Amino acid sequence: MTGGSTKLDDASAKVKAGASVTLLVPAAVKAEPEGQAIPLNIVFEDEHLIVIDKQAGLVVHPAAGNRDGTLVNALIAHCGDSLRGIGGELRPGIVHRIDKDTTGLMVAAKTEKAHTSLGKQFAAHAIERVYKALVWGVPRERAGVIDGAVGRSPLNRQKMAVLRVGGKPARTHYKVIETFGQTAALVECRLETGRTHQVRVHMAHIGHPLIGDPVYGRPRSVPGLTLRLSRQALHAAVLGFQHPATHKPVRFESVLPEDFTETYLAFKGLGAKARGS
Repeated sequence: MTGGSTKLDDASAKVKAGASVTLLVPAAVKAEPEGQAIPLNIVFEDEHLIVIDKQAGLVVHPAAGNRDGTLVNALIAHCGDSLRGIGGELRPGIVHRIDKDTTGLMVAAKTEKAHTSLGKQFAAHAIERVYKALVWGVPRERAGVIDGAVGRSPLNRQKMAVLRVGGKPARTHYKVIETFGQTAALVECRLETGRTHQVRVHMAHIGHPLIGDPVYGRPRSVPGLTLRLSRQALHAAVLGFQHPATHKPVRFESVLPEDFTETYLAFKGLGAKARGS
């Protein structure tokens, strides 16, 4: 504070009317996670943000049990000096996440301004997010809306669940794209909210868990069908938002990964055999 050069380091200090205040912003420091050279499928990148098509098996953010080898480590190594600092650190701004074994599109901010803008868009449910999923069985209603608050399961704290009391509001719009007899279906899910495991929890809640889901489904066998999918059949296929700098809408699409496609074709082939018999 000028006019006496008093240093204010107490957040509760009172400032008199008419006082002039000088704010000193410290330079961004290196992020605590270290950069690691992990291959990334980059869909789009500029000085403000980066969009990647995440592979299966890649954890998004360092946490207990996954201190390194994450998407954040990969982005720090890839972006390097192009990161402008998020929250005082030279790190990418993660505004949404995808499960470790879910594939598809994600956006990360490279500047504080982009991080704030994208965060507000996610909070306002203004981001277009479309997932493709293979589910067991065929929903009775071929299109609908699943409303159900999602929170920690009271029976298993390692899982999420639709809760009658508590949890966070969650809404998923689903549409059946293709059916394989009554055995399975290809479903499109549009997210209005973005809760942990939302698609997996909501589809299991209506009785149609994702194929290959080790948490919310159960192993099933189909005569004549060998499944090689070692994860949940879930792919973030579309991501759209307003660019934080140009304010123009941008939209990205991602093709289904190989293991998802192989599983889809296996069910399609099984359905064709059934119709020909």
